[in-house]
Amino acid sequence: MVQMNVAEARAKLSQLLAAVDAGEEVVIARDGVPAARLVPVMHCGVRLGLLEGAVDPNTIPDFMEPMSEDELSEWDS
Repeated sequence: MVQMNVAEARAKLSQLLAAVDAGEEVVIARDGVPAARLVPVMHCGVRLGLLEGAVDPNTIPDFMEPMSEDELSEWDS
């Protein structure tokens, strides 16, 4: 475990992040009292936009466009 005060942590932030990436626990202290712990971000594995590019936007109908007479007659049947 690595513990250092805020001023030193500010100066060595990239080194601390590298230590966290390597699996080391990093504690930042204020006046010698632990105040925060750096931990790696856990990725949930969910990716948004998975189907990006799978649908051609030109083939999606414009739902705000009025229906034609033929389309309206199909609804009345």
